[in-house]
Amino acid sequence: MPNTYTQIHIHAVFAVQDRISLIHKSWKDELYKYISGIIKKNGHKIIVIDGMPDHIHLFFGMRPAQSLSDLMQDIKGDSSKWINNMRFIKGRFSWQEGYGAFSYSKSHINNVIEYIRNQEIHHRKRSFIEEYIDFLEKYEVPYDERYIFKPIDYTKP
Repeated sequence: MPNTYTQIHIHAVFAVQDRISLIHKSWKDELYKYISGIIKKNGHKIIVIDGMPDHIHLFFGMRPAQSLSDLMQDIKGDSSKWINNMRFIKGRFSWQEGYGAFSYSKSHINNVIEYIRNQEIHHRKRSFIEEYIDFLEKYEVPYDERYIFKPIDYTKP
């Protein structure tokens, strides 16, 4: 789109289905490269990607030629198929429905990068759910507790 100038930085967060810790250290870097490729293929710019065995944080520069929901659908759909085709896990891999997405100004880029790169340190002190709810409350995003990423309920038959 000629004469369209934007500066949109998005921090997206999404979890493995049922919050099961399936992303293994032995293949997480390959997964991050694959997801980075999806973002680039769609015309966006990956800034940083990192996470934990049960969730991922992405920070990228977004071009307005595609909706965020379409991009997230591409990322989650294509990466799940790739994980399953590579047979990194027994059974079927899938991402939990939904995601969180937060926008940042250019002045916050370095802080966001540092935050995402230090996921292991953050999660020594608080869980993913606590982190996620903190984001929602900090940015005043209304939410329904029924739809927050939930861990698997082992008490249900």
